[in-house]
Amino acid sequence: MRQIQSLTDADRIDLHIHSTFSDGTLTPSEIVRTAADAGLSAIALTDHDTIAGVYEAQEAGKKLDLPVIPGAELSTQWKSKEVHIVGLFLDPEDDVFRKELDDMRDGRDRRNRKMAEKLTQRGIPVDYDVLAAQCGGTVTRANFARYMLDKGYIRSIAQAFAEYIGDGCPCFVAREKTPAQEAVRMIHENGGIAVLAHPLQYHLGHDGLVGLTRQLTDAGLDGIECWYSSFTPSDTQDMLGIAAMFHLLPSGGSDFHGANKPDIALGSGRGSLFVPGSALPPLQARHESRRQEAHASGIHTQDR
Repeated sequence: MRQIQSLTDADRIDLHIHSTFSDGTLTPSEIVRTAADAGLSAIALTDHDTIAGVYEAQEAGKKLDLPVIPGAELSTQWKSKEVHIVGLFLDPEDDVFRKELDDMRDGRDRRNRKMAEKLTQRGIPVDYDVLAAQCGGTVTRANFARYMLDKGYIRSIAQAFAEYIGDGCPCFVAREKTPAQEAVRMIHENGGIAVLAHPLQYHLGHDGLVGLTRQLTDAGLDGIECWYSSFTPSDTQDMLGIAAMFHLLPSGGSDFHGANKPDIALGSGRGSLFVPGSALPPLQARHESRRQEAHASGIHTQDR
């Protein structure tokens, strides 16, 4: 299999991808095949609050000679904002980490059941047990929207968020979230590295984003996504500037969800995304450092 250390600026990678184990529509194996067909040199599977799909993805990657980085996207809280932290190079054998993710999903499940009740009360019957069984993994609002579309309750996924389950809408239910700094700790104790996902989606403005990044850097944040499907070249330069300001490693990816985000292609986003392969070796090197720290402290996988 191609070595990560050999990747260069000419190689295209994608370090933010979702499968059917959360709110994507392709299985991990299908994602790996699609990535290989698209000429990607490495990918990371980053389903919401779960690492359950990485086994399948890595086995498929071995067959197709495509490095697959085990990851997850953790939904967290910072002040009044929902902030997502991507963990990369995670150890899927870590029972403590898996239990922590289970606890996070339990909170999401309680929220989801309340949201299903609200939708049903508004004349949009949602059988949450059926929805959860169809998903087979973490259930997000995108799964609700797909269910509503498939049942003919709405005309588009966008309508679900605009009228029913988007923030502030009648059927939206906020959920208890792990503090962002706590998610960084969880990832580090697993031996992984923590990356701030899609930083411009929080609409904090420059000063607010700098404040968020400063606090997370103080907590040990390793990187920030500088390449993302919705970013302009100017956005990428701004994020690279923030990365340099806080000595963070640049990362990035498409946030691919398959048919749930049909305008976003694996690897190329909305058409112009290009995450250079040269970004991955420094991330791997930081992971090795974090893994050694976790082992030395006696809290990583086999030591806890």
